[in-house]
Amino acid sequence: MNEANTKTGIKRIGVIDGQGGGIGSTIIKKLKDLLGETVEIIALGTNAIATAQMLKAKANRGASGENAIVQTAGKVDIIIGAVSIVMAHSMMGEVTPRMAEAVASSPAKKLLIPLSQENIEIIGIASIPLPHLIDALIQENLKHFFEEF
Repeated sequence: MNEANTKTGIKRIGVIDGQGGGIGSTIIKKLKDLLGETVEIIALGTNAIATAQMLKAKANRGASGENAIVQTAGKVDIIIGAVSIVMAHSMMGEVTPRMAEAVASSPAKKLLIPLSQENIEIIGIASIPLPHLIDALIQENLKHFFEEF
């Protein structure tokens, strides 16, 4: 657990999204339905629209832009987003090199969904609809972080 979270015992999850914030919003809604207020969810948007959408999905807090992501990436226990959040210039240029570096070098556990609009194909990954990927992320990959599963 991140040092800043040891006093409260509550895990912090950073959800990073860009463009319209649809993927991040869906993830946050499912996390809130399952975990309620047992976690702190921080919406980190590459732009203000993405952040606003994730806040509407009931994120506890939110911030937008490069500096917000760079500063917060090292202060959360888990980072969730599309694989493109570790690729400089992805999301039509919204992910800056500093953002990608901060996420990739963060000590947080990174749970990345294999979706990319970039000219990148991840070999060995089956083509699965987004709702199924989000369910797998929550049910299979977050299990060992929370006992209530």
